[in-house]
This record gives sequence, structure tokens and C-alpha cells, in this order.
Amino acid sequence: MSKKQILPEDIMSMPEFAKIRQEKRRALIPSKRRRRVGVGPCAMFYFENYETMWFQVHEMLFIEGGGEEQLAGELEAYNPLIPNGRELVATLMFEVEDPEERAYLLKRLKGVESTISFLVEGQQIPGVVEEEVGQPRSDGKVSSVHFVHFPFTNEQVDVFKTASGGISLQIDHGFYSYDVALGDATVQELGADFDTF
Repeated sequence: MSKKQILPEDIMSMPEFAKIRQEKRRALIPSKRRRRVGVGPCAMFYFENYETMWFQVHEMLFIEGGGEEQLAGELEAYNPLIPNGRELVATLMFEVEDPEERAYLLKRLKGVESTISFLVEGQQIPGVVEEEVGQPRSDGKVSSVHFVHFPFTNEQVDVFKTASGGISLQIDHGFYSYDVALGDATVQELGADFDTF
């Protein structure tokens, strides 16, 4: 059973983390590559787990140097992105380099948070976007970053783990409508996020 949250006792001292930082980053690259899914030309889903969030918390502490005072805030921010055993969790980023093109896209994506879902052999699993991140801003633009939870039933987990193809991720928005079939390596990688009971 995988860990569901990072505890203060899981945090290394920064001098110790500095010794393994580059090695740990390199070790995560293959997994993070399998956990990255592009949907359409500029929507990128980064599926998170305990390992990716453990590293992210350490990175924030290492870079910002806030120590104990910073730790509580980092755990509060990143622990919710660790799958709870019956869900997949992703950071969705709309990645457009040109500022004008990005503003044009985000202005037209209102409501996108309700159009994200998995299709698993015909079953739809809607994404649930964390409200404080995914809501439109005062200027009418949607945030370029969303934290998306995909809650699965036990039966849907079984179908996901045994599916022979037929798993896709989609955004079905009027202005941005794309879907992509997940490769076998990604399905296997994400399937490990579910607990086996």
C-alpha cells in the first residue's frame, strides 16, 4: 500500500538532501516521463504520486530555505496531490510560451474545469478540479494551472488495471476539444497509484 501523505518525519535535512538531490532528480525522470500526458497542443497533465510530491516539497525547502516555518505550508499545499488509493491526481498546465496567445486561450477556457475526464473502456470518470486553483480570475481568464482529481470506484479501478487498451484522457470544451489514448507504459505507471485490497 503506497503512502498517502508526507509527514514531517519524512523530510530530510537540507544538507542531506543536497547530497542526493541530483541523483534523485535523475532517478525520477523515467517515471515522470510516463506520468506526463499531453492532450491537444498545449494542455499537459503531470500525474502526481508520493515520490513526485516528496521531491517537490524538498525542492521548495531547498530553494527557498524557509526551514521548519515553511514546511507546514508545503505539506498543506502538496499532500492533497498524493493519490488516496482510489484516485488519480494530476497537475494540469496550459503551456503556451507567447503571452498574447496564452491570454487569448485562457480567456476562452471558462468552464474547462467541468470538461476534463478519463474514458476507461467506455466508462467516463470526470475530473474534479480544486476550486481555489481552477476558478476564473477577476480578469475573466482561467488559471493556467489546475489540480485535478479523478475519483474511481473499485470497479473502475479493476477495469483500469485490466484494460487492454481503450483508456483515454480528454478535454471536451467548446474552444479546446481533444483526447489522447494512454500508452501501455503510462497505464501501468498510473495503475500503481491505486491500492490493491
